Amino acid sequence: MAALTLRGVRELLKRVDFATVPRRHRHKKKWFGDLWPSIRVSLLSEQKYGALVNNFAAWDHVSAKLEQLSAKDFVNEAISHWELQSEGGQSAAPSPASWACSPNLRCFTFARGDVSRFPPARPGSLGVMDYYLMDAASLLPVLALGLQPGDIVLDLCAAPGGKTLALLQTGCCRNLAANDLSTSRIARLQKILHSYVPQEIRDGNRVRVTSWDGRKWGELEGDTYDRVLVDVPCTTDRHSLHEEENNIFKRSRKKERQILPVLQMQLLAAGLLATKPGGHVVYSTCSLSHLQNEYVVQGAIELLANQYSIQVQVEDLTHFRRLFMDTFCFFSSCQVGELVIPNLMANFGPMYFCKMHRLT
Repeated sequence: MAALTLRGVRELLKRVDFATVPRRHRHKKKWFGDLWPSIRVSLLSEQKYGALVNNFAAWDHVSAKLEQLSAKDFVNEAISHWELQSEGGQSAAPSPASWACSPNLRCFTFARGDVSRFPPARPGSLGVMDYYLMDAASLLPVLALGLQPGDIVLDLCAAPGGKTLALLQTGCCRNLAANDLSTSRIARLQKILHSYVPQEIRDGNRVRVTSWDGRKWGELEGDTYDRVLVDVPCTTDRHSLHEEENNIFKRSRKKERQILPVLQMQLLAAGLLATKPGGHVVYSTCSLSHLQNEYVVQGAIELLANQYSIQVQVEDLTHFRRLFMDTFCFFSSCQVGELVIPNLMANFGPMYFCKMHRLT
């Protein structure tokens, strides 16, 4: 396979649909219209968290404790509600392929408008931590990936490790490769795995942790994986508002910020190349920027078509938005994929995710 060249990706980014983006949409205020004041206030307010139950702990006991806090498992509650509606003929059930969520995930959240906090997680009776606190919207890319038992899975940009942990919670990974270029971030990932995952799983053949350049994964292990998660480095909009140190919006990091979509497209293209024909990829960011979201997806798809004659299809996740709309606030105007936007009543996100099917 030919290498993905920096110049080639830059040229593609100049062409792919960017000419059709009106200048008035280059700024978040105008891109989100009347929603922007609410989004901005929410970004500046305290973020809500979810408690991802650790299935390697005494998960039933943990779930009961979380229920006592008046929290609800938003995943299984939404799926149960949808199934009841389908049985009663109140909604048209989607086809099995588009319906499939990754199984065995339990994540508790407080109701809309409830700003209660979960207590810090502690080691349970089985020697691992009971639950993992995370932005509950971060679980959506893993759910959307639709893992099946026996899948060979790649988490291309795995650190700090919340989504990697969620992938393992499904019980579906025959093998999981967790990669991140940053050695310091890999250390954080290893710490999470050590705290939440039993030693026999960590030390066995099921989990492989690497620190390689993800942009080269298509050359290293092309056509290998059933499911690939590409949760790319991004502007991390919420954290950037609250952290001065090493903030990507600093003037000194302008060039790095400008070429970020190039890196993101290279990583997504590499993830697609690493996927088997017939496999699935989910691309995700925690950014509101359409230039880091929809346009990277569209650019990577065109890149694979033109440079590798590989056809990739975007999966419709409309049903996914409907499934979880009671927990999250979704932006309704994405061209491809779905975007959770912060809202004071449901202050999760931002989280963009798009599912793709590699056809050839």
